[in-house]
Amino acid sequence: MRAINFLRKILFLKSRFLTLKSKLLQILIFAKIFQELKLMTKSGKIELMAPAGDFASLQAAIDNGADSVYFGVEQLNMRARSTVNFTLDDLPEISRRCAEKGVRTYLTLNTIIYDHDLSIIKTLLNKAKEANLTAVIAMDQAVIAYARQIGMEVHISTQINITNIETVKFYAMFADTMVMSRELSLNQIRKICQQIEKENVRGPSGNLVEVEIFGHGALCMAVSGKCYLSLHSHNSSANRGACKQNCRKKYTVIDQESGFEIELDNEYMMSPKDLCTIDFLDEIVDAGVKVLKIEGRGRAPEYVATVVKCYREAIDAIADGNFDADKVAGWMQRLETVYNRGFWAGYYLGQELGEWSPNPGSNATQKKVYIGKGRHFYPKSNIAEFLIEAYDLSVGDKVLIQGPTTGSQEMVVEEMMVDEKGIAEKATKSDVITFRTNFRVRPSDKLYKVVPA
Repeated sequence: MRAINFLRKILFLKSRFLTLKSKLLQILIFAKIFQELKLMTKSGKIELMAPAGDFASLQAAIDNGADSVYFGVEQLNMRARSTVNFTLDDLPEISRRCAEKGVRTYLTLNTIIYDHDLSIIKTLLNKAKEANLTAVIAMDQAVIAYARQIGMEVHISTQINITNIETVKFYAMFADTMVMSRELSLNQIRKICQQIEKENVRGPSGNLVEVEIFGHGALCMAVSGKCYLSLHSHNSSANRGACKQNCRKKYTVIDQESGFEIELDNEYMMSPKDLCTIDFLDEIVDAGVKVLKIEGRGRAPEYVATVVKCYREAIDAIADGNFDADKVAGWMQRLETVYNRGFWAGYYLGQELGEWSPNPGSNATQKKVYIGKGRHFYPKSNIAEFLIEAYDLSVGDKVLIQGPTTGSQEMVVEEMMVDEKGIAEKATKSDVITFRTNFRVRPSDKLYKVVPA
């Protein structure tokens, strides 16, 4: 009898072991499938990386189809003074929002690092690791080394100025993704991508190194953004995220000997136009680029929303085989509505000299004007309530509703009620208005009217 019971115990334990083994095998299989799906997605479509300078821009990026977002924390990033920036305490919320939508998260720590920064760097990276951020974008070896030490994925910043395959092979010891120098032509980038495959250049993950390039946004007159004008004139280092934008100002050139002013075609002789690649995005994909990066952490949420949506549609059109000139014309028209200094293709198509902006500010065809704030939302009827604090609003006006959780939502007011008195065609300052939306509105949201620039 004891022998039978003992045998039963052995059979029971064996069945438990087989069940556990089966479950473990299932987990491994699903993990493998998930990894392959992720790789298929990334190899099938170029990754679209969006900027996020605050929560409204972050949400705008997520809502409009970004595959990944990059952002800075506190002062150690290249947009330290041009945007609000996130805090360490924001990292879990950033991670949560992005994880819910399958969006990858990249922390930028790509400034010059001094000895007194090292303890801060370690704190930032430890918090990033705890928050399960995807990777850190870095240029300084101190950042790269510590990120690798704690097991964080590293992306090499454009500040490194990678221009050849040997440099790619060197940094492959530390990173899986590398941003190429913005001064390269598309042919040079294509050759680097081909060499990565030919020479089987792999990063720490074991995967082939991925090439990333900037696809849209501001360009710097200096090589890969490493400019010293601001430091020289204002003791404010652009390489520490504190650029004073000397290049965007208007200048007059005067002959010191004669005192005569030298005639210039363009007074903004150091201010490049914005990069725009949407009209040859198919060539970028064909070149083997894996990640397309949108510049603009210092720009408004509507910029992020519009640019990301246009490039999302373009990437999908390329994958679906219906990318054409008519679509490009439509995207260009929409891109012109948000902040830009005029567009050019950068150096990607072989152009050797830059193109310069004709004015100090934006060439956008429209602008937003603040008119009020959110007060209440009635979810059953999808009715939003606002207080008009400035100017007026009429039926047929285009509006932007922006907030930390709402992101940036654009719509046309088709019908509205004023002060619960009934349907009205126009509302003015101090009026309380309601109109229907297809998204939730919050008391923290701001209401803007979109008008011609």
